[in-house]
Amino acid sequence: MTLTLHRARVVLPVDAPPIADGAVLVDGDTIAAVGTHDALSAAVRDRPDVERLEWDGVLTPGLVNAHTHLQYTDMAEVGRGRYDGFESWMNAFMELYPLPRDWAASAAEGARLAIASGTTAVAEIVTDIDAAAVVHEAGLHGVAYWEVLGWTDAAWAVDGRSTVVEQLRVLPTPPDAGLSPHAIYSLDTGVLRDLAGLAAELGVRQHIHAAESAWEDAYVRSGTGDLANRWRTLGRGDFALLRDGGAGHGVIPYLDSVGALTPQTHLAHVIYVDAEDRRMLRERGVSVALCPRSNAVIGLAPPPIGHYLREGNRIAVGTDSLSSSPSLNVLDDVAALYSLARQQGYAEPDLHERLFAAATLGGATALGLSDATVPTGSIRAGSRADLAVFPVDARTPADALAELVEHGSPRSLATIIAGRRHRPDTPDAQTETAHVAR
Repeated sequence: MTLTLHRARVVLPVDAPPIADGAVLVDGDTIAAVGTHDALSAAVRDRPDVERLEWDGVLTPGLVNAHTHLQYTDMAEVGRGRYDGFESWMNAFMELYPLPRDWAASAAEGARLAIASGTTAVAEIVTDIDAAAVVHEAGLHGVAYWEVLGWTDAAWAVDGRSTVVEQLRVLPTPPDAGLSPHAIYSLDTGVLRDLAGLAAELGVRQHIHAAESAWEDAYVRSGTGDLANRWRTLGRGDFALLRDGGAGHGVIPYLDSVGALTPQTHLAHVIYVDAEDRRMLRERGVSVALCPRSNAVIGLAPPPIGHYLREGNRIAVGTDSLSSSPSLNVLDDVAALYSLARQQGYAEPDLHERLFAAATLGGATALGLSDATVPTGSIRAGSRADLAVFPVDARTPADALAELVEHGSPRSLATIIAGRRHRPDTPDAQTETAHVAR
């Protein structure tokens, strides 16, 4: 049996209008058709090999977590705190990070939580090699990004490229492997430039933390401020930005100057930016993964979601890790973005559609999955069968979408990755609740 007809009260294709009493026909790991239940049921009426499932909820594309560190799942103690800025959070993080722990088990638990909340693809940053295989083993799609940090130009010139290439080869595929230059303050200027070239040479994507804290702006503009002083104390005064008194401009132009802003790059956070920065990101085709709950825990400003929406930037949604966020549920961050957008004066009637698209198709675009040979991020014929089913009280498509965006969902009824159903197995979750039609 390879055909499965999923029926739901509402189907949200994302790049097409919502469908009341909709259905999705899955053939193996691919979507064969989407439409009303009546139409698709009639099309397969004479097929005895069709499994028919009826879901009491809303059927959507699988969520795409466009920025996470699953390996830090067992550092949730840090994420339960509240901080007054990046430095205080970093101090709390660094108290626990060096302690011995099972990074593979921690990442595996993070993957389980992500799948249970409806996530089918991730932008996972791998910092410790013990966690390298977890996304592959969990069957998630997306990109596993090898994190690169701490290199000076002098050290990089000796064996930097060869070291990183070997580290990248350790990441099992699928999913795709990528490079994550950590941030402008943890890598020297020449290293960032060469990593951009290396990513292009290898044909892999890049993912960078950028404009996450006000620290960074002073650091890159003039080589001054608390972050710059901290790095000098830690022996990194030979970084070019610190040695030469900064670049004279902000984070986004600096990344552009080293060739890091391309359509194959997406950035995380990007809070402290102005209109010119956002324009540059649009022109370069760079997506931004917004993580509002992580920003709030750390004590940072909220992301300028109102500006991003009004100006038409490419946006996606990430949870970051449990070391800075209450959960790995992407819809919790969508709900936070909804509240922020309203607070920032965005009153257009498309808010629900655009934020849900950011959590699905927007994330897929950021990870290069929306234009893959078998794309994901929306429900259409020919796409990968990455789907999620959420319980909702609403009875109409518009109300179901509004409920998901404004309030989220604590779990999925089922997460379907490449056609395979994953039942939620958190202690308080129900088992899969599809009715098998006869």
